[in-house]
Amino acid sequence: MSKARSAPVRAAFIHLALIAYTLVALFPVFLTLVNSFKSRSAIFSAPMALPSPSTFSLIGYQTVLQQGDFVGYFQNSLIVTVASIALVLLFGAMAAFALSEYRFRGNTLLGLYLALGIMIPIRLGTVAILQGMVAAGLVNTLTSLILVYTAQGLPLAIFILSEFMRTVSDDLKSAGRIDGLSEYAIFFRLVLPLVRPAMATVAVFTMIPIWNDLWFPLILAPGESTKTVTLGAQMFIGQFVTNWNAVLSALSLAILPVMVLYVIFSRQLIRGITSGAVK
Repeated sequence: MSKARSAPVRAAFIHLALIAYTLVALFPVFLTLVNSFKSRSAIFSAPMALPSPSTFSLIGYQTVLQQGDFVGYFQNSLIVTVASIALVLLFGAMAAFALSEYRFRGNTLLGLYLALGIMIPIRLGTVAILQGMVAAGLVNTLTSLILVYTAQGLPLAIFILSEFMRTVSDDLKSAGRIDGLSEYAIFFRLVLPLVRPAMATVAVFTMIPIWNDLWFPLILAPGESTKTVTLGAQMFIGQFVTNWNAVLSALSLAILPVMVLYVIFSRQLIRGITSGAVK
């Protein structure tokens, strides 16, 4: 079989594999949503069953909305996540453009240095980060979380976007310079639209760890006014008794933004993942 014929076959196989993986990955989400609408006894007696008239219950959602400021937790998570993603995409794309476009001494070493964050977890520096935030007076603020998550997402963003930006035609950028476009105009008007699949991929892979993180909100912003959704859901988990109805309901509400983002960027995400595999 020629390469021209095998490429569509590989593309179809990759798409089927991604669909199968998505279904497997969504099964725990489906199970969480289903059990959030059931009574406590039904959760343990028949966790795989759908809610019936006798087992249907909204007690978990009522508890979540009545105890604590869940709307405020949700708003905090949304602010932190959206701001962090915006900064990661902006600074990551600018750094990736500089590394892929301009040749200078130490270019490769600088790229490797910026990618070290992929191999070295940022949580290893938790003590130093906490000390720095205390010295800067940023403890119990959303700004501290935004700064940490931006630093956490930049290495992966630079690594992915730089590879995609190297594929942008040099002739296109040269034509822009001949027409008098500045480097900023070339970056924002010519390069960024061509790497939208990669930007969507980075956005999705950046959002999920931020939205689901418990470590840094617990360390840097444990105050009632700065709690995130994941940290706020812990109030229903006790040392001896856990309110599973409330926990599942809180997690179900927390899942919604991730699902919405995935639906919005799904096509761009698949294009970004498979673009290098079907050439």
